[in-house]
Amino acid sequence: MIFGLAAHFAMVWLLLPMPGSQTAKPAQSTHSPHGTLTLPCESCHTEAGWKPIRAIPEFDHNQTKFPLRGLHEGVQCIQCHVKPVFTNVGAKCSSCHADLHKGQFGAACEQCHSVKGWNVKIQQIKEHQNRFPLIGGHAALECETCHTGAATGQFQGLSTACYSCHAKDYQNTSGPSHVATGFPTTCEQCHSLNTWFDAKFDHSKFTNFALTGVHTTLQCTQCHIGGQFKGTPATCVGCHLPAFQGTDNPSHVKLNLPQTCQNCHTTSAWMPAFFDHSLVGFALTGAHAPLQCSQCHTNNNYNLTNTECVACHLKNFQDTNNPNHAQSGFPQTCATCHNTTTWLTVTFNHSSTGFPLTGAHVPLQCSLCHINNNYNLKTADCVSCHLPQYQGATNPNHVTQSFPQTCQNCHSTVNWLNATFNHTSTGFALTGAHLPLACSQCHINGNYNLTSAACVNCHLKAYQATTDPNHVASGFPQTCESCHSTTSWAGAIFNHASTGFALTGAHVPLQCVQCHVNNNYNLKTAACVDCHLTQYNSTTNPNHAAAGFPQQCELCHGTTVWTDSTFNHNNTPFPLTGAHTTLACASCHVNNNYTTLPTDCYGCHKAQYQSTTNPNHMAAGFPTTCQTCHSTQTWLGAVFNHTYFPTPHHGISTCTDCHTNANDYKVFTCTGCHSHPKADTDSHHQGVSGYVYNSTNCLACHPTGNGGG
Repeated sequence: MIFGLAAHFAMVWLLLPMPGSQTAKPAQSTHSPHGTLTLPCESCHTEAGWKPIRAIPEFDHNQTKFPLRGLHEGVQCIQCHVKPVFTNVGAKCSSCHADLHKGQFGAACEQCHSVKGWNVKIQQIKEHQNRFPLIGGHAALECETCHTGAATGQFQGLSTACYSCHAKDYQNTSGPSHVATGFPTTCEQCHSLNTWFDAKFDHSKFTNFALTGVHTTLQCTQCHIGGQFKGTPATCVGCHLPAFQGTDNPSHVKLNLPQTCQNCHTTSAWMPAFFDHSLVGFALTGAHAPLQCSQCHTNNNYNLTNTECVACHLKNFQDTNNPNHAQSGFPQTCATCHNTTTWLTVTFNHSSTGFPLTGAHVPLQCSLCHINNNYNLKTADCVSCHLPQYQGATNPNHVTQSFPQTCQNCHSTVNWLNATFNHTSTGFALTGAHLPLACSQCHINGNYNLTSAACVNCHLKAYQATTDPNHVASGFPQTCESCHSTTSWAGAIFNHASTGFALTGAHVPLQCVQCHVNNNYNLKTAACVDCHLTQYNSTTNPNHAAAGFPQQCELCHGTTVWTDSTFNHNNTPFPLTGAHTTLACASCHVNNNYTTLPTDCYGCHKAQYQSTTNPNHMAAGFPTTCQTCHSTQTWLGAVFNHTYFPTPHHGISTCTDCHTNANDYKVFTCTGCHSHPKADTDSHHQGVSGYVYNSTNCLACHPTGNGGG
């Protein structure tokens, strides 16, 4: 029973206890059917009753987790909130809307639908692009065109093949009938997504027969007669056999021409036909190109098997008399001289005969060499044509001088008279002053049969007449080239190094006679002393002879200057080091003694050893091996390696601190510094075997100077 809000309020007022009344009862709490909704009742209800609620409740649905948008804005509250507890409502579409698609798309309705309406635009279904993009004519279709049955139709698992939707179109097509001709059901091979009717067939891809030329303009039925699309031949003659059989220019049948029409015809135009003559192994070039076929293929003979020129030009060969080809035995290989450009302009490659034409041979007429039409010459030797010139030559006379008949040695094809002879070919190259000489200056009395290239053959008189030096008296060898050159005979130069004695230093500017006295050029030794014995004997600083110096001058002297001698003492058993390097030789080699000097220090420093008092070496019995303490750097700064007893030792500063006897360093004392009372020392060494209170025994037990031994 519905009460008005006023009656409700009145009833509530009547139930309230009056002021001062003793019969007042405790107020009873009311229960809201909306659960925890904290909202004043008057925001939705009116005084007239609980139902209906206000047309526009004072409630902002946007503050909830489900703002109202689109068509949801006009929906009555009770259409969604069918229960009083408003929070007991789902937020998903499927909570209110039944799934007409039977779960094909899941529960996410918003993938395709929006709050603006249930109608779906194809552009909104993005997932459709992944599997089957909607392009071309498909883009304008409604969903139910393919997905029949409206919202309850099939939306998943549909085939993407064209035939799955267009099977009826395939089956009903009659121009041509796809079923009868056995066309494949892959519609996309000919049809596009933009328009179904404007089909295009890739004839090359699917039949291996590309449509070119006039074929591209033909209707399919012109080749596929009677709707026959299977078994159509791909050869030209398959369609053009009547044309092949009816052709009489030339008659293809009579001539047994091959039925490969494409050899001559093209798809651009059947006539005129072109034949690639190179396919038969005989390309048409030059004057052959413009000829009519019948000019070569007489009497319609197209079965020629010979491509040799003479097969057509035998008559030209036989009639030619300039020169007469038949009489001269010319080969019938016309191509050797003739070409297809013009028959009359003949060019012969003479190099093919093994005899290239060069120089003056080039402009000659053939008959000048091939006399009496003799083209069967067997030799290319010059003398075969030029024997008269060889026999008539007098400068020099080739016959009397027995010149070889190899004319090319001196003559060339450029000019016969200006002969040049390569003298190098004889093994004797002409250089220097030999070059401008006339042949007769060497080849006297026309003697061109010289067998030796030795200089002395021509220059013996010059050898015998030479006095500076006299070559004969000195026994000089007759190998003139050792000193002379072809550039100038007088400016002779001798390579003294070739004798095993190279001239260096002061030897270089000397005149030969300064060493080769009395024209003696037969010296057998290169020892310095052979020339410098006088200097060796007369030298007094030091006296080489008295000192017994070796006569190997080069040990100290050089060829640059004689007096500035240097001696490498390292070559002796006593290398010079330290202060020894600055001493004059006489400081050690007293009285010019360069032979018996000792190599030990004491041999020279005996006086220093004997006179030394700090300490006295002799009295102390020091060994005479000076190098034990002294060095060559300085004599006074002696250093003794006290290896058997460590020093410095407990404040010891001088040797005499321990060695109290300056005359005998074998004597030493320990108790001088270590002055322990004998009684104390004895008490500390009780039980020590061999203990004696003296310095010798101290060192025996304490060799390192330490108290612990």
